[in-house]
Amino acid sequence: MKLLVTFAVLAAGAFAQWPNQKSSKVPRLPDGKPNLSAPAPKTPDGHPDLSGVWQPGGSVGDIAKDLKPGEVPFTPWGVALYKQRMETQGKYDPQAYCVLSGVPREDYVPYPFKILNSPGVIVVLYEALHSYRQIFTDGRALPKDPNPTWMGYSIGHWDGDTLVVESSGFINEGWMDNNGHPNSEALKLTERFHRRDFGHIDLSLTIDDPKAYTRPWTVKETLNLQADDELIEYVCSENEKDLHHLVGKQ
Repeated sequence: MKLLVTFAVLAAGAFAQWPNQKSSKVPRLPDGKPNLSAPAPKTPDGHPDLSGVWQPGGSVGDIAKDLKPGEVPFTPWGVALYKQRMETQGKYDPQAYCVLSGVPREDYVPYPFKILNSPGVIVVLYEALHSYRQIFTDGRALPKDPNPTWMGYSIGHWDGDTLVVESSGFINEGWMDNNGHPNSEALKLTERFHRRDFGHIDLSLTIDDPKAYTRPWTVKETLNLQADDELIEYVCSENEKDLHHLVGKQ
């Protein structure tokens, strides 16, 4: 099943260009193009440097795009909410009202994001809705009784060359992607970021939400480096013309 209209308030993806501004940190091929298959850079402590502007690869906002029909292990609560969102064609999608997307949705929408490395915290700047996220790597634990948020609370640690990010504390009835796969406040999300070379990050996401799904399930995504590029300003409600067309089943 697919939503007839998804992420309707978003314009076609387009990236900012700083004309003729090429980064000296990007390895080059003889013709001057970025060498995306060069080795992944390292931080001073020896871990892969995840910094850069990254574009989700080919997901079109559907977190279950590579799964077969019936492979998403919905609970009755989860499937009822998902079907309701399908029937209303995304009319009640929070992002249609310029509310934050949250994660894992921001890993899957067709908009780039920028990762910034710093000691003790990794910051992610999302072009969509001008939002941001902090992943603390200073050894703290996740809060035990958090105030629910769209982005949740995230901590990270290294498993070899893979950054493992654990997140919880999400709002109830969130949208995990443009197609409306739901989450509850019970969601625990584990992301594994592995920068296999200069131009690509292999991302694995495990969704553990006993209210919405009968068991944990995992999906995979590729992030592609947008070398010599930057994020652009995103104003959600500017020139919005689609929302009143999303009628669907009431």
